[in-house]
Amino acid sequence: MKAKVKWIEDMEFSGECNDKSIVMCGENLTPMEMMLLSVAGCTSYDIIDILKKSREPIEGLEVEITGERREEYPKYFTKITLNYKLRGNLTNEKVLRAIKLSQEKYCSALAQMKIGGVKVEWGYEVLESSK
Repeated sequence: MKAKVKWIEDMEFSGECNDKSIVMCGENLTPMEMMLLSVAGCTSYDIIDILKKSREPIEGLEVEITGERREEYPKYFTKITLNYKLRGNLTNEKVLRAIKLSQEKYCSALAQMKIGGVKVEWGYEVLESSK
């Protein structure tokens, strides 16, 4: 994987990776905000993939993530909390299995946080089908 960041003006930067781009800082997301979104996106991808392969009727998934950071520099994350909200006629056992597989095996972004010593907490809720 190869990426490039280029200064635009003031405190705005463009980032490019694999022919995709994003504008960071200024009025946009900061790198630390993107780290949280990366973890939430990574684990969401895993869970949807696992549940679909298990033929679970997933209708929706929302992941709320919060991060606590050190007060002093560098202000890295010390703890993150993920709250998963899934919707559908889902089997509790398969939901828990999917979350644990993502948390413990598949989510590279989360693994990177854990290697850095970040404490990870999580919970989940299964909401009834809207159909």
